[in-house]
Amino acid sequence: MSLRPRFAEAILDGTKTVELRRTRLSAPDGTHLILYASSPVMAVVGTAVIVGRDTDTPARIWRRHRKHVGLLRPEYDEYFDGSELATAVYVGDPRRLATPWPLSALRDTAKFQPPQSYRFVSDDDPAQLRNLVPAYPQ
Repeated sequence: MSLRPRFAEAILDGTKTVELRRTRLSAPDGTHLILYASSPVMAVVGTAVIVGRDTDTPARIWRRHRKHVGLLRPEYDEYFDGSELATAVYVGDPRRLATPWPLSALRDTAKFQPPQSYRFVSDDDPAQLRNLVPAYPQ
């Protein structure tokens, strides 16, 4: 899952327990997330687990989850501008990697492209990423 660095950090330090998406998330509860911090960090920084989700209108999602999303209302409104639905993904069990894995190092071992939003781990991904999750979809 790609995240802005500040949101990846907030998940890892436990202050952000809800990640927002403009679309529904097809991954089931219990799915392990690999947290990729986008530019300027451009590295895998940790993992977490999906523990639930809530999809509704942006206004209703804000009312229910505003204390856990790590955004101010103007940022939230800008992100969901034009969207009919918002998905709140509950994340738990955050674990920080001892040393972040830079994108350049991941590309040294396999063809790797970070997702725009999220994607499942595949056989083509670097082994160190595949080993971060107990089992990944084949």
